[in-house]
Amino acid sequence: MTDPATHDISGSTGTASDASGRISRVLLVIAAVCILIELVLQAADMKLFGSPLWRSRAYQYGAFWPGLLHGWRPNYGAQPYAMFLTYAMLHGGIGHLVGNMFTLLALGETVVRRVGQRGFLLIYSVAALGGAGLFGLLATSPRPMVGASGALFGLAGALVYWNFVTPTHRAGRMRRLAGAIGSMIVLNALLWVLLDGLLAWETHLGGFIAGWLAAMALDRLGRKER
Repeated sequence: MTDPATHDISGSTGTASDASGRISRVLLVIAAVCILIELVLQAADMKLFGSPLWRSRAYQYGAFWPGLLHGWRPNYGAQPYAMFLTYAMLHGGIGHLVGNMFTLLALGETVVRRVGQRGFLLIYSVAALGGAGLFGLLATSPRPMVGASGALFGLAGALVYWNFVTPTHRAGRMRRLAGAIGSMIVLNALLWVLLDGLLAWETHLGGFIAGWLAAMALDRLGRKER
């Protein structure tokens, strides 16, 4: 799907994993932040320290609340803007966290090899913003939204884009694109059933589209630099 020898448009020479199998710094930092936050909240939930109220407080201040785009009073001045990124650092429990962190490492390795660490961070951040933006635009429930899945679907969008435009993969690319999109639809449908409808599909779709567009922009920037 990707070519490790592709010109690094980010300017970074770092790769997701070197010959010794080490994971790139950007993936480790993102995973460490998400894991640390969830472990602290889990410990507070179990009354090992702090208060069981910590999770609700974390959601109140860091989750994405659609109502803040429609006149709700924020807890602090920058919340309506900060929540477009902070929601991706919070999760709904250990299972939610593990699934997302496994996906981060599985997809992130390939993305970093393609565009370097700065390019990865750009795609990840743009996808998180895009996922939150579409959720805020389409969500009809006042419930908050948390999780890194919008950014992760953005990584998938970037990988699908690169597979679509790679010259050696041109044969049958429309069929592969349709298959990838169909797989995303099926995956979201299954998750919707398994989670009893508590699935922010809007975030997944927004992240996927934003990741695709970010990868396209980086490719065009790379061609201009050459």
